[in-house]
Amino acid sequence: MSNLYTRLLASSPSKDEPFAILPDGRVINYGALDAMSGRFANLLGELGVGQGDRVAVQCEKSIELVALYLGTVRAGAVFLPLNPAYTPNEVAYFLGDSEATLFVCRPDTLEALRPVANAANVSRIETLGEDGSGSLADAAGRAAPGFSTVAVERSTLAAILYTSGTTGRSKGAMITHENLASNALMLKDYWAFAPSDVLLHALPIFHTHGLFVAINTIMSAGASMRFLPRFDLDAIIAALPHCTTMMGVPTFYSRLVDDPRFNKELVRDMRLFISGSAPLSADMHRAFEARSGHAILERYGMTETNMNTSNPYEGSRRAGTVGFPLPGVDIRITDAETHLPVPVGEVGIIEIRGPNVFRGYWRQPEKTASEFRDGWFVSGDLGRIDDEGYISIVGREKDLIISGGLNIYPAEIEAVIDEIPEVRESAVIGIPHPDLGEAVVAIVAGQAEMLSEEKILSILALSLARFKQPRAIRLVDELPRNSMAKIQKAALRDQYRYLFSKE
Repeated sequence: MSNLYTRLLASSPSKDEPFAILPDGRVINYGALDAMSGRFANLLGELGVGQGDRVAVQCEKSIELVALYLGTVRAGAVFLPLNPAYTPNEVAYFLGDSEATLFVCRPDTLEALRPVANAANVSRIETLGEDGSGSLADAAGRAAPGFSTVAVERSTLAAILYTSGTTGRSKGAMITHENLASNALMLKDYWAFAPSDVLLHALPIFHTHGLFVAINTIMSAGASMRFLPRFDLDAIIAALPHCTTMMGVPTFYSRLVDDPRFNKELVRDMRLFISGSAPLSADMHRAFEARSGHAILERYGMTETNMNTSNPYEGSRRAGTVGFPLPGVDIRITDAETHLPVPVGEVGIIEIRGPNVFRGYWRQPEKTASEFRDGWFVSGDLGRIDDEGYISIVGREKDLIISGGLNIYPAEIEAVIDEIPEVRESAVIGIPHPDLGEAVVAIVAGQAEMLSEEKILSILALSLARFKQPRAIRLVDELPRNSMAKIQKAALRDQYRYLFSKE
């Protein structure tokens, strides 16, 4: 059977083996996970969710949410996770575009989001809280635990993850059962995960990193995880002695290095630290190894492809690189104009081919066609391959900002700023930040006497999730332009590059 759930559990872990250890001490074993996901799968059928229907979810991290994800997959429906920080305006677009059959939100946001769901013609709206409460959890508790996982084709959609576009319109990346299963099974072997492993899981699960890379890989190995609701430094420090592996974004590691409690004794039983979702600086790589004795394994992935490359588990993990193409994944670096491969060591656009590459963008066939070339996905990321095969990410063809592991596209923010009557134009850029990797900065030209940082931020707060809002705003008379009248964002990045420097 090609259903992702069945393939992840092909190792047949014992039903008594732990899957997740929760902060309150509860242990969810694989038998309980099967029953929980079975209850949600049965409930989805009762709520009118059929094969291929979209289940949109905007909830806080919980073990029940994990079970809902697996239940959706088992039922042959399509899981659509949304960042809990998204505003109702943003959620309205996702629900309308996906034509979701079911929308699940937090109990405290139900009243604000019910009109949004109704306007998008969502058939049902239910709630699920971080503590496992809510109408959906209550109904699932009454459903039968036994469920016969639906047989699907490998090309069947398992999830849609929305990723913003430079035009401001978000695109739904269609992720198949094969995309997810092939990647998880390969990562299990490449990173040497075994049933004895305990993963420290403090990542969000609306994102491919925490949901697919972490959870799917753990399941495929029959391993377990310490399941934390979010990154909390004290909780991380307390959990590390009980874990063997950790997946995180660079911010996690920078905060650990800054804490005097973090030392080699604390992590004596750890075998692997993995970093992704944003570039890890070479300085942080070296500082972490000096403090812990561990070289962080950095890898490279995307929403559309899951994982593409990784530094080796056995071998030299080179700071500033993302290692080699993963088994079964092909990478080439091409010239932006000629589309031909560039010589070793030269910078070009990263193109990817393999079973991990998504099926295309939801109901955007023209956009899908433009992002593929001869069967290769054109990532838009800029990179180089050295003479030993190590890949380095050197920039992005587009203006993507990655802050704290989250993708942010300037065009979306600029569109909101430019609607302010006193604003003439704006440029949003990413500036190096010691904690977040990059921070959002808005450079705004307009009627300075009628504008202020506080005024602009208050307006943005109504339309944009907090992680998208600028960390700083600078008011200027004019934005720099080149001879073609295009705003020179490179010049702005250079001008403000030390804005958040600790030096």
